[in-house]
Amino acid sequence: MQKAVSLIGGVALSMMLASAAGAASFQDSMSKCLVKNANPKDAATVMLQCTAAGGKLTGCTVISDSAPGKGFDKAALCVAEAMDLGDKSGEVKVPMRFPGGA
Repeated sequence: MQKAVSLIGGVALSMMLASAAGAASFQDSMSKCLVKNANPKDAATVMLQCTAAGGKLTGCTVISDSAPGKGFDKAALCVAEAMDLGDKSGEVKVPMRFPGGA
């Protein structure tokens, strides 16, 4: 389940993994979101449009989902709630790739 979700591109998403404790917590959140909402064996790509403020993403909406109706939209929204963006702010697009096979 360690490889449940990987994120690609976006607004400096690597900054959200600033500490080892934060990285472990974020990985746990990703795994929980995926298992709760979608089949981890399936693959999908989801694009979110969000507002970044105060280190968090708010007001996220799904603008594309390569596997509609399979719960990856809900998984992506759940993952977005757990993201820590540091001091980033403004409107952002957040691409997420769920590789499947877990």
